[in-house]
Amino acid sequence: MACSPVNAKSHFHARSNSLPSRPHPLVPQINEHLFRLKASEATASSSLSNNINGLSDLYDLVNNLLLLPNTQQALAQECNGKQVDEMLDRSLRLMDMCGTTKDALIQIKEKTKELESALRRRRGGESRLAHEVGEYLVSRKKANKAIRRSLRVLKSSECSCPENETIAMISILREVEGVTIAVFESLSSYLSGLKAQSKQSRWSLVSKLMHTKRITYDAEASGTNEFETVDAELYSLIGNKSSKSTFLNPENVQNMLRKLESCTQDLEGGLESLLRRLIKTRVFFLNILSH
Repeated sequence: MACSPVNAKSHFHARSNSLPSRPHPLVPQINEHLFRLKASEATASSSLSNNINGLSDLYDLVNNLLLLPNTQQALAQECNGKQVDEMLDRSLRLMDMCGTTKDALIQIKEKTKELESALRRRRGGESRLAHEVGEYLVSRKKANKAIRRSLRVLKSSECSCPENETIAMISILREVEGVTIAVFESLSSYLSGLKAQSKQSRWSLVSKLMHTKRITYDAEASGTNEFETVDAELYSLIGNKSSKSTFLNPENVQNMLRKLESCTQDLEGGLESLLRRLIKTRVFFLNILSH
């Protein structure tokens, strides 16, 4: 789905009913947010948090636009039954995607806490630690699979109405949805960290990562994926029985896990805020289309 900013001149003069002949001040603000989110490259939790917060701001603007009498009139009068059904269906799917992702982050956060606790207790030796690491990685894999599934469902239900038959407000909603999907795809990639590989290739990749760790150890400062950095440390920790390196010290891994837990908490909070906006958008649709 294309995610280019809405062209106010071409869209907002196409139909007299769609929106006022002179675009409302909210329209350029929406365009600005769309452009900023599309241009952003999210690789670390800080940039992802900014993008999720940016989506919340964007949906605030969209919801304010939905409150305009002209917008309500255009949606009520010009949307046919199929368009109405599609808007309601896709608003629900967006909510489901956001809720699924938030739940996945909660699961990952809990497993991160358990792993950090296991490192702190250091009971059961290396085999126990390897088990806890495995549980943590499995939880990430399951969470990411659930997110990917909800993304596929949303993308498979793309709006069927031709672009030249779409009123201005629906065009805006399409653009906003496209950017939303892009942000969630970035989040899914972020949660993936190191992809599943054979043990030999894992150790080879870990070796390469650790070789460059001294240069890019601060993940947030360098834009490195925090999950990827923690994965490398964990694989190195359980793969080196007699580690004397500062970078393989369990205390360092604990600190990194605590930081990762904090990052996950921030993302979870951002998704909770975004979900409230998405629910509000759906309520607006239901209210407008019931009149």
